[in-house]
Parts: sequence; C-alpha cells; structure tokens
Amino acid sequence: MVYKNMRRIGDIMKILVACEYSQIVTRAFRVLGHEAYSCDILPTEGNPEWHIQGDVSEHLSGWGCMIAFPPCTHLAASGARWFPAKIADGRQQAAIDFFMKLVNADIPKIAIENPIGIMSTVYRTPDQIIQPWQFGHGETKATCLWLKNLPKLQPTDVVDGRLHRIHHMSPGPNRAKERARTYQGIANAMAKQWIVNLH
Repeated sequence: MVYKNMRRIGDIMKILVACEYSQIVTRAFRVLGHEAYSCDILPTEGNPEWHIQGDVSEHLSGWGCMIAFPPCTHLAASGARWFPAKIADGRQQAAIDFFMKLVNADIPKIAIENPIGIMSTVYRTPDQIIQPWQFGHGETKATCLWLKNLPKLQPTDVVDGRLHRIHHMSPGPNRAKERARTYQGIANAMAKQWIVNLH
C-alpha cells in the first residue's frame, strides 16, 4: 500500500482514521488536503480508494497522525449490566487490549474516541469530554477524547436542544453502526482545529 513508511509527503500529513467505515472523519481531513485513509473490518460507505479493509492492528506503522474510534461495545458504561459475563468470557479484556494497542501505536499524534466507560479507570481519565451540541448538533452524547500531541477541541457552534436520539434509538440491524457514526460537526472541528498541529 502507498501509505507504508510515509508519515509525510512535503506538507501533506498521512492520517489513519482507525475503525471508521463511514469516512465522515476521513473526508473532513481530505477536504483540507491531507492524505487520510479510513481502516475498518467493514467495507467503506465512501471511496474505497481511501479505505483499508482489514484489522487496523496490522496497519499501525508509517502514519503521522491517527484518529481512532475503537469499538465500545464491551467498554461503555451504558452496558455495565453485562460486564460480569464479558469479563468472564474474555470479551472485555480483548477490547481493552485492542484499545491499548491503539494508544501505544508508534504514531506521533493520536486521538482516541470512546463513550464514557471503563477506560477512564483502566487507562486514564480522558483529556476532555465533548458533546454534539457544542458542534452544531442539538443532541446529547458524551464522548471522551484521549489525546497525544493534539490540543483539546474547542466548541464551534453551541446550539439549543439536548435530545437523546442515540440513547432512544430503536433496535435494529443497523443500530450499532448508526450509534457509532461521528457527527459531521465534530469531524469538521477535528480536521480544522487539528490540521494546524499536523505540520
């Protein structure tokens, strides 16, 4: 693949958006001129030329920056009632190990996103907790960010409305995918605010 061992080409940063199939964040960085690639075990909803389909653990070298969205199914506090079973059968530890593999990747700049959950104690408290309503979306979804060599995001468009759309989303085959989708306002803020720190 062309991304290997190429953290930078001139002023263009090589960015890995880990565990993203939608390419919402990937596109936000590409619009601003950077070589961003999504990586997920699922096929992308966007441009397959910008997507690496597979286990991101096998693609953690050669990047200048990584924005990561590790699965939260076995980590989020919202699923605490199922933790005993997940601890017993190893699912939670596997999720922790994957999260920490991303944390410890040899990449100069890293942002890892997850909802409120056990990683705040297993790893460390997040650098910040953001909400969609700070970035133009009138909804509530507390989201933690763990940052390495990147600044905290600053709100771009604080709006009224505190809907709990994600919490009340109806069950269905696409529920998990829709719950994990990044809000466009947050993706834009990541690209615009962090891009000045990528040089």
